[in-house]
Amino acid sequence: MVSKGPSTTVLDYHLHLWPHSQGDAEATIEQVAAYCERAVDAGVEEIALTEHLFRFTQAKDLLGGFWEDLPVEALRPSMAAYWDHHARVDLDTYVEVVQAVKAEGLPVVLGLEVDFYRDRMDQVAGFLAGYPFDVLLGSVHWLGAWRFDVLSEPLMLAEWEIRDVDAVWDEYTRAMEELGESGVCDVFAHPDLVKIAGRVPAVPDEFYDRITEAAVRSGMAAEVSSAGWRKPMGEEYPAPPLLRRFIDQGVPLTTASDAHDLPDVADRVGDLRDLLLSAGATRLRGFRNRQPYEVAVASLDPG
Repeated sequence: MVSKGPSTTVLDYHLHLWPHSQGDAEATIEQVAAYCERAVDAGVEEIALTEHLFRFTQAKDLLGGFWEDLPVEALRPSMAAYWDHHARVDLDTYVEVVQAVKAEGLPVVLGLEVDFYRDRMDQVAGFLAGYPFDVLLGSVHWLGAWRFDVLSEPLMLAEWEIRDVDAVWDEYTRAMEELGESGVCDVFAHPDLVKIAGRVPAVPDEFYDRITEAAVRSGMAAEVSSAGWRKPMGEEYPAPPLLRRFIDQGVPLTTASDAHDLPDVADRVGDLRDLLLSAGATRLRGFRNRQPYEVAVASLDPG
């Protein structure tokens, strides 16, 4: 049993069991328990395991080949290869393992990170309804067949050189808006992920406003993540002006490391807490059975 650590009341609501470089994998009780232990030692009170939907063979059965009708034909083979590499894990086993650890009383909830699939979200919702998820993260990692956040692949990186930055941000924001309108997910993950390559419009306010409005209209929470500090731009998700809009408009918040292996679990959790408190955020949103609940970011009682 993991002992209770110091109470900072910060969640880590975005965790993956495997790095993207790993294809074949299997969820184990020992691995999930180790994530819980590391998080609790860092002062995190609850974690959400949120593996990518595209990791699972069932997702490939449901969605495989969606890229065949996407624009930029030259990018489609890369997307196909990406799915072939990742869709190797059994979703039912993943669910059983996380539920078993949860049943032991360890501080973990069952989640999934769900990408936006244009014109396919009804299918996704119907499929996920058969599983006992606590929380679903919604994210946008690709625009058409362009995986814009894969900076290590020359073909993907080259697209940044030929595309207009404002047009990219507009397409990304439209995808976020449609993701929110779908009603499938509970939390916007890394809401300004599109900045990952360091390409930001000279005046990004329109896009920040639209992303905020998408969260307000949908009722979704927004993630505050330390993962951006580990990326080339060296800035948390979301950027300070976007976080300010979320707080001003009453958008609920979660916190996350977006770890893909044990060392990054609860990464810079103290910095996230300080960031939130300095911005005036005192509450976080957690989830059980897709139902929200609130916790304090830090104790307001000095005693």
